[in-house]
Amino acid sequence: MKKYEVNAVSKTAEIIINGGFILFSLACVLPLLLVVSVSFTSESAIMDFGYSFIPKEFSLDAYDFLFSDSEVIFRAYGVTIFVTIVGSLISIISMTLYAYPLSREDFPFKSFFNVYLLITLLFSGGLVASYMVNVTILGLKNTVWALIVPSLGGGFSIFVIRTYFKKNIPSELIEAAVIDGAGEFRTFVQIILPVVQPIIASMLLFSIFGYWNNWTNSLYYISTPKLYTLQHLMQQAMLNLNFIRQSFSDNLSAMENFMKLLPEQSVRMAMVVVGVGPIVAAYPFFQKYFIQGLTEGSVKG
Repeated sequence: MKKYEVNAVSKTAEIIINGGFILFSLACVLPLLLVVSVSFTSESAIMDFGYSFIPKEFSLDAYDFLFSDSEVIFRAYGVTIFVTIVGSLISIISMTLYAYPLSREDFPFKSFFNVYLLITLLFSGGLVASYMVNVTILGLKNTVWALIVPSLGGGFSIFVIRTYFKKNIPSELIEAAVIDGAGEFRTFVQIILPVVQPIIASMLLFSIFGYWNNWTNSLYYISTPKLYTLQHLMQQAMLNLNFIRQSFSDNLSAMENFMKLLPEQSVRMAMVVVGVGPIVAAYPFFQKYFIQGLTEGSVKG
């Protein structure tokens, strides 16, 4: 009778699993490749042949049109990058500092702050209330902080971080740090944070995605064009394209002339490429921290 190693996988199961992951990966990658290809295709080729992974007629018209006013695009890029970096760092710091005391059994007010956090998940003041607080009380209207403060933290993320702390930080580790004379702040920075790298990296990445893709804060609180984020700018461009197209909907000849002058379909795809490019490029740098955090531990043996 043939013996198998513990947790061994048969060849058939391995092929099925690997094939499933390959198909899933293709389902994620191929749409993005198609978007990139269409963005480099001429509008006439798109109208004649439709979308294709290999451009029928290579063209940079979409990017020429999109960057015709490059100063506006690069300014929006700068605002979005600043908001993403500063907002994500403040968010992960605040969530971690809130979650760490909740994971400690010796924290006397743990129940109160847990209930307080739970209430924010169950009930919401709504858009009107948050708008009044951010504009009237905090005075964030037409400031860069209006793009950061409304999206700071999150009750669900704090609970996730708290649970990870409780499961992966043994009390013996904190006791050893106290015996060695470390204070609370030093224990947190030098002992706790290196142990919890996976959850910190995960929540930081989610926060980066949230800030980078957010356009509603700019819509609600910003009326100054110099503070528009990239996503808000792109959303406005899409609305303008739709409005122009609908204006010519009753005049076929005018519509044909419009399609010749404005590469509408390829511009849409170029907007996606411009918006998603930096995030796609940044993701591999975070992935190594996931692997590093998963292979490190605090208590061995």
